[in-house]
Amino acid sequence: MPDIRIPESVAKRGVGLTYVDAQVNYLADLSVKPVTYNPPPGTGVPRRDGNYQFFKVRVHNARPYADELSLDRQAFILTPHDTNVRDFYDEAELKAVYFAEVEALIKRETGATKVVVFDHTVRTGNRAVERGLRTPVQSVHNDYTENSGPQRVRDLLPPDEAETRLKKRFAEYNVWRNIAHAPIETMPLGFVDAESIAPRDLAVCDLVYADRTGEIYQGVYNADHQWHYFPAMTRDEAILIKCYDSEKDGRARFSLHSAFNDPTSPSNARPRESIEVRAFAFWD
Repeated sequence: MPDIRIPESVAKRGVGLTYVDAQVNYLADLSVKPVTYNPPPGTGVPRRDGNYQFFKVRVHNARPYADELSLDRQAFILTPHDTNVRDFYDEAELKAVYFAEVEALIKRETGATKVVVFDHTVRTGNRAVERGLRTPVQSVHNDYTENSGPQRVRDLLPPDEAETRLKKRFAEYNVWRNIAHAPIETMPLGFVDAESIAPRDLAVCDLVYADRTGEIYQGVYNADHQWHYFPAMTRDEAILIKCYDSEKDGRARFSLHSAFNDPTSPSNARPRESIEVRAFAFWD
């Protein structure tokens, strides 16, 4: 772990801690097959089977060494990213403005020749269900598995193009950002350094919807996991998270992340408002 020194710019924003100790929700073991049942948006909260437990972890403030992070080592990075979106709750504006911004960002950061944005989720801690939105996810997980990554490409692209693309490198990235006009004060997103993840830490979990069943990885607790976060994220920053990479040359292929209760949050903290956009990147 690098020697952490808090930059003046971060200190001025009130972020002076080098780490926080927080509780995160892992699978304790595989004694119960993990399955998540997802109701239609706005109709309730997911129901989960599995032996989930909260474990105390040390989450390091990664701002001082953000420039040292790599998508191919840690599987997440922080980058400046301005946006012209005025209202992230406006679906039409997202599709007309933000998706193109995300496509350009992923191409810039990865060198991909083609990027396909295919999904997004707006989350808030403020009356999410009644507003048809989702709440921050408090479980250690990764959005795609060895099987569901390629399957999602087949779901999205025409058959001939999908099979051609699957023969070359492709990857799935999530782009996550704060959508409020004030820094995030509660429920930040934490990330496990992919170099500290062992294969046994990734457990296949079925995602059951009304019309289909998918797969994600749930994280199994490992005391060796190295946790990081970026406190007080603002609207002009974005996090890229690699959730799948087809390349098997030693680079990071999967990641683990989770929202967590920040023990330094003020008692009157504003509810988190965020968006994650999912996209596939392809290389020729």
